[in-house]
Amino acid sequence: MTDPYGVTSGRGGGIGTVEHDESIGVVVVGRPPVPSTVRVLDTPAPPDLAASVARHRPRMVLIDLDAGRDAGVVAIATLATRSPDVPIVASSAAAEHSTVLDAVRAGATGYAVGADPTSMAGIVDAVVEGRPAFSPGLAAVVLDAVAAPAAASAPPLSPRESDVLRLVVEGLTARQIAGRLVLSPRTVENHVQRLLRKFGVPGRGALVRYAIEHGLA
Repeated sequence: MTDPYGVTSGRGGGIGTVEHDESIGVVVVGRPPVPSTVRVLDTPAPPDLAASVARHRPRMVLIDLDAGRDAGVVAIATLATRSPDVPIVASSAAAEHSTVLDAVRAGATGYAVGADPTSMAGIVDAVVEGRPAFSPGLAAVVLDAVAAPAAASAPPLSPRESDVLRLVVEGLTARQIAGRLVLSPRTVENHVQRLLRKFGVPGRGALVRYAIEHGLA
C-alpha cells in the first residue's frame, strides 16, 4: 500500500514499514535513507513534525534536509524544544558542514550523509542506545563546533527585530514575513542576518532554538 508520500509496506531500502515487533517506530520527513530495522509511523511535512511526534510517540525522527534545508532545521529546533526525549537523525546527500552544524545545534543527535540505508541503520542503532552518531568525518567537525562556549544571556532586541524573530520561529519565509510586516523581503533578510550575528548562531534553525530556549519567542 502506498500513501501520498510514497510510503510502502514491506521490507527494503526505501521508506517502508516492517512487520516485526523489534522494529523501531520512527516519524520520517522527506526521503532520508530508511533501514529495514525501522517502522514508519508517519511522514509529515516539516511544519507538522512536532504535532505528528506528539500523536505517534515514535522512538526517533529521521529528517531529510535535502527536502528543504531551512524548514527542516526549524522543524528540528522546534521538536528538540517540545519533545527533547525524542532523538532526531538528520541526513543529506552531501556533507555541507554548515548544514550539519545547523542541524546539530538545532537539536539533531545524529547525522547521515548519502543514501545508504545500511549506514543509516548503524547511526539509528547508536542513537537509540543514547549515543550521538555521525557519518565518517563529521564527528570531529561537530565536536569542535559545540565546544565553543554559549553566550550567558540574550542581547536586547529592537521591536522590529522581535517581530521578525517571532515570525521566523513560526516558520514563515522571508517573503511571508515581508507581507505580514509590510517590508521588503531584502529588509527581512537583513534583519535575519543581524539576528544571526547578534546571537552568534549559524542559521535559521539554530536561531529558532536560541529564541525558544531564551524565551524570546
